[in-house]
Amino acid sequence: MSIRADLLEVLARRALTEDAARPDAVERLHARGGRTARENIGELVDPGSLVEYGRFVTAAQQDKREVDDLLDRTVADGIVGGLATVDGHACAVLSYDYLVMAGTQGMRGHRKTDRLLHVVDRLALPTVFFAAGGGGRPGDTDIPLVSALDVTTFAAWARLSGRVPRIAVVDDNCFAGNAVVAGCADLVVATERASLGMGGPAMIAGGGLGDVAAAEVGPIDVMTANGVVDVAVASGEAVATARRLLGYFLGPVEEWEAPDQTALRDVVPEGERTAYDVLPVVETVCDEDSVTVLRPTFAPELLTALGRVEGRTVGVVANDTRHMAGAITAAAGDKAARFLQLCDSFGFPVLSFVDTPGMMVGPDAERTGLVRHTSRLLVAGAQLGVPLVGVVLRRGYGLGAQAMLGGSTHEPLMTLAWPGAHLGAMGLEGAVRLSMRRELEAIEDPEERERTVRELTAWAQEHSSALNVARHFEIDDVIDPAETRQVVARLLDAAARDGRLRGSGRPVDTW
Repeated sequence: MSIRADLLEVLARRALTEDAARPDAVERLHARGGRTARENIGELVDPGSLVEYGRFVTAAQQDKREVDDLLDRTVADGIVGGLATVDGHACAVLSYDYLVMAGTQGMRGHRKTDRLLHVVDRLALPTVFFAAGGGGRPGDTDIPLVSALDVTTFAAWARLSGRVPRIAVVDDNCFAGNAVVAGCADLVVATERASLGMGGPAMIAGGGLGDVAAAEVGPIDVMTANGVVDVAVASGEAVATARRLLGYFLGPVEEWEAPDQTALRDVVPEGERTAYDVLPVVETVCDEDSVTVLRPTFAPELLTALGRVEGRTVGVVANDTRHMAGAITAAAGDKAARFLQLCDSFGFPVLSFVDTPGMMVGPDAERTGLVRHTSRLLVAGAQLGVPLVGVVLRRGYGLGAQAMLGGSTHEPLMTLAWPGAHLGAMGLEGAVRLSMRRELEAIEDPEERERTVRELTAWAQEHSSALNVARHFEIDDVIDPAETRQVVARLLDAAARDGRLRGSGRPVDTW
C-alpha cells in the first residue's frame, strides 16, 4: 500500500522525536545512570495510553540555528507530556528531557506546559511530573524577551494545589525553575542522583558564591534531612514509587490482606522510659504491604505515612519515641501540619497513634520558633474535615497529645486507648514535682524525698490510667490492641457512607 507524501512526512518527523533517532545521546545518558523522558513515561503509564501534546515543537532559536539542527537537537523543546492512564485511571504526565539542553525550560516548552496544565485543571487529572533539569534557558531568541518574568507556568502549576494530586520525580540535577516544579508538588520522589537547588552552579558562581559542583548544590541526604524530599529511592525505583504514590489518590483497591492483629498486644513496652519503633504498629493496623513512610529523616520524632485500611487510603501520624522521646518539636509540628493538610485536601481519613510526653520544652527548643511551629499542628488539626481517629498507645500528655488529637480528646471521630496507657496534663513525675513542690522541699532527707516522689507518681499513674480516664468519659474507649484495625475500619465505613468522605480541595502548603 502506498503512503501519501504528506503522511510520510508526518511519520518521518515523528520518528525524529523518538529516542531511537538519537542513539549516541541516549547511550551517554545511560552511561551516567540516567533515563530518557520517554523511558520514564513508558514505565509509568499503561502501554499505548499516552496521548501526547506538542510532540513537534522545537526550541525558539531559528534565527541562529538551522531547522534540521533544531529538529535533531531540540526535540519537543525539551519537555514531553500528555494524557494517559495508570492502572486504567486517567492521569497526566510531563517530563523534562535531559537530552535536550540538560532539560532546561524553553519558551515554547513553557507554552506546552501551560497548555497541558490547563487541560489538567479542566479534567481534574492526577499528575506526575519528572522535574529534573537545569532551569530557565536564556538562549531562546525567536520570541522577544527582556525579563521573561511574565512566564505563567509556575503560577499555573502552583494553582493546582489542592485541585489535583501532583507528584514530582527527580532523578538528576534539578535547579531553579525545575526545582520550583518539584517544590510545588504535593509529594516529591528523588534518587541518589538528584541534586536540588534554587540555583545551579552557574547562578551560584555568578552571585559570587564560589564554584560548586552540581552534585553538591542540594544532594539527596541534605534534601531528605530538611524535608524537601518525601521519598528517597534508588534510581531504578523512582518510577515504580511514583506509581505507588499515585495509587493512593486513585480510590480504594478491591484486593487487600490483613496482617495478624495479635502482634499488636506486645509491640509497645510496658515501661514509659523504653523507646520502640512505632512503624510495626502502623504496618499491622494497615493492609499488608500498603504503607509508605514520608519524610522519614526529617523530624523523625514524628512519623507520617500513607497506607490503606480495607483498601481505603488513610494518612497516619505517629510519635516515634526513639527520637526526642516522641515530643512535638518545631520541625515535627510543621511536618505533621502539612501532612494533615494533604490528607484533608484529598479526602484521606487520618489515624493518629499517640505516645508523647508533650511539646518539646527548653530554651534551645524555643529558639526554633517552637510556639508558632507547633501551633501550626493545632490549627491544621482544627481545620480537618476528614475523620480523625486517635489511638493513645502509651503516653498522652499535655498540649502535645492534644495536638496529636486535633486539639482535644473529643475532637476525633473516636479516641481510643490501649491497656497500660496514661493521659495527663503533663508527664506524671513532672506533675508531682511541680504540684507538690513545697511539700517535697519540706522533706529534708533526699532519699525520703525521692521515695515520696515515687509513691506519689505511682498514685498519679493509677489516677491517670486509660481506664480511669475512660471512666470519666474523657476518652471513648479502652480496647484490646488486636481490635484496633476492626474498630478503625468500621468507623471509616460509617464516615464514608453515601460518598461523604470527600476532600476539602484546599491548597496544601509546601513546608
